Amino acid sequence: MNGPHDMGGMHGFGPVVREENEPIFHEPWERTVYAMQRAIRARGLINIDESRHGIERMPPAEYLASSYYERWLSSLERNLVDKGIITREELEARTALLRDHPETPRPQREDPELIALMKEPVSQQELYQRQGVGTRFAVRQWVVTRNVHPTGHTRLPRYARGKRGTIHAVRGYYVFPDYHAHGKGEQAQPMYTVAFEGEELWGPSSEPRERVYIDLWESYLEPDGA
Repeated sequence: MNGPHDMGGMHGFGPVVREENEPIFHEPWERTVYAMQRAIRARGLINIDESRHGIERMPPAEYLASSYYERWLSSLERNLVDKGIITREELEARTALLRDHPETPRPQREDPELIALMKEPVSQQELYQRQGVGTRFAVRQWVVTRNVHPTGHTRLPRYARGKRGTIHAVRGYYVFPDYHAHGKGEQAQPMYTVAFEGEELWGPSSEPRERVYIDLWESYLEPDGA
């Protein structure tokens, strides 16, 4: 979907300031949000694409004013309510209680099985790559990205829509985020790394010899008819 999160190629946000010796977490609550996300994902309650779409649905002003883990927390709240795991009323009541009475004891629960599940080393490739046969495109083939503006989740960035590029690599079959984010199953399809020349994406303002590589699913692409 088009939204404030899709910032590639946008101007006016200033330089990216790199923090020297940046810690993994800036505040203790960020560690808690990270653990919550890991636990919920390990239990299969929310998948990664639902999490991303939850962030995309934040109001623009709220998104731009939020930190990285504030966005994670907003997505968790939105998805847990949408899935009926908690109610909006329960969330608001608990938030109000902790705001007014921060000394309230937090619930404690021992769950060795969940801890072991969260520690299990699984690569992102193993999580989302699937078996499949046949691909539409081959390495070095020219393609054009579809110029679409979906209302749901997509991994096709706005700045790369309707652009001409070449297939740099065929990566195999992967879970399709556009369906996975909306409870429509995995519906895996081929994914490619596509190379775009900078001038194709940015026009004359592109830097010399600039090239951008983007991983894109097959349904985002069409054969180049030029």
